Amino acid sequence: MSERARAMQHSIRRRGAGLQVTEWHNPHFGFCYTAARRLYGGRSLFQSIDMLRTQEFGRVLLLDNVTQVAERKDWMYHEPMVHPAMCCHPRPADVLVIGGGDGGALREVLKYRAVRRVVFAELDAEVVALSRRYLKTVNAGAFDDPRVEMVISDGRQYVERNPRRFDVVIMDMTDPFGPSRMLYTREFFGAVKRSFKDRRGVFVMHGESPVVRPHAYASVQKTLASVFRHVGTLYLYVQMYAMLWSIAVSSDTVNIARRPGPSSDARLRANGIRRLKVYSGATHHAMQVAFPYVEDLLRRTGRVVTDREPDFADNIHSSRR
Repeated sequence: MSERARAMQHSIRRRGAGLQVTEWHNPHFGFCYTAARRLYGGRSLFQSIDMLRTQEFGRVLLLDNVTQVAERKDWMYHEPMVHPAMCCHPRPADVLVIGGGDGGALREVLKYRAVRRVVFAELDAEVVALSRRYLKTVNAGAFDDPRVEMVISDGRQYVERNPRRFDVVIMDMTDPFGPSRMLYTREFFGAVKRSFKDRRGVFVMHGESPVVRPHAYASVQKTLASVFRHVGTLYLYVQMYAMLWSIAVSSDTVNIARRPGPSSDARLRANGIRRLKVYSGATHHAMQVAFPYVEDLLRRTGRVVTDREPDFADNIHSSRR
């Protein structure tokens, strides 16, 4: 590893009586926050896991020193990750959640009365166990809902080998390196499409940041567009990631851009879903408005990602594959 790469490593270091978390988004930009103490620190078969108590976010889960979820601000990410797709699908009865071991996305999915079964496929059982213990306010008992079938499995293997079919597939994975590296390719997206119950199936995933990892963002967009007819993108600021973030909602027949705002509000009311902090009929459309520089970015960069060439040009973690 070069000196430059070593200097850019994410870190949790002692700072006075507490800790300082430092993360890099690209070779020139990153962010930091403080923690009062470490509640847990260890390694699973796949990654390092830390649970910190912080002044800004409450309890925070980090995998390989990268922030995954913060209990006080998880709604900034989980609401737009789940509700646009669940509001747009006519009847989301069977749902697959890949990853999301903290249980936040699962919590939001289970708010819908049409849901009769959720397969929760998570690679790392340790993440689930620690989230049960330390992040109860994030998962809110979702793991114990009788509609949930928990499968400890590689997400790609599950999708490719299991004959079950779904209305909505939500992939809440880490960035495209390490255990998640092969979950961002055209071949995997094709397997997800084949797992749909019918042509109304919807696939949701985070789409990286157009600001700090523009090539990864544009490549995810172009790869999804090579598989699905409609790719609707939501843009949002997520404080626990300290950047503009994107979420992609893909389908051959469901186009989230055509969903009237009042219809989303009506769907939320029909399911008894109230007091959301990010998602509503109005923000459903507001979050889909791309800045002109983002539209220009899609014209200038990115490529279709394949199993043969799975790595992104702006993947700063390439040394950790």
